[in-house]
Amino acid sequence: MACATPGSVSVSRSTTCSKSSAGSVTIGPRKSEAGKRIVSVPELLLPDLRTHLNTYAGEGDEGLVFIGPKGAQLRRANFTRTWSKAISATNLSGFHFHDLRHTGNTFASQSGATLRELMNRMGHSTTRAALIYQHTAMERDRAIADALGKLAKEALSKEDPDRSGT
Repeated sequence: MACATPGSVSVSRSTTCSKSSAGSVTIGPRKSEAGKRIVSVPELLLPDLRTHLNTYAGEGDEGLVFIGPKGAQLRRANFTRTWSKAISATNLSGFHFHDLRHTGNTFASQSGATLRELMNRMGHSTTRAALIYQHTAMERDRAIADALGKLAKEALSKEDPDRSGT
């Protein structure tokens, strides 16, 4: 995983798992140009990301983010077994690896990211997938109402300075 700038990752390749019993993994280019991207990582996560890369990932900019215990490329069955152990250890159930992506993108949406910004972070070329992450939440609706109120109050105070205190 190459870093484009400090605190970001460059996504340039993807893996495809075969459905065969061997579960081989093929590394290749992203499905679309939109999939090739640079994504900033929250500063809070950087120490954990560095620890993971130093402990569990392949070496160098071209190293795989997840490798097996002997340093080789993971197969689908190995990853599934390792993921299942991790989920059990945390007392979670029904939690899939892809749920991490969904959670991160939902948080990005809730942070105020525009549809275009979500598409860029996720590597999508259409709005269809990005819209999935724009869940309606009452907390967000309250934040929108509060922001609208603030804008209205500012506009009114410009028109009538005597109303600025109301």
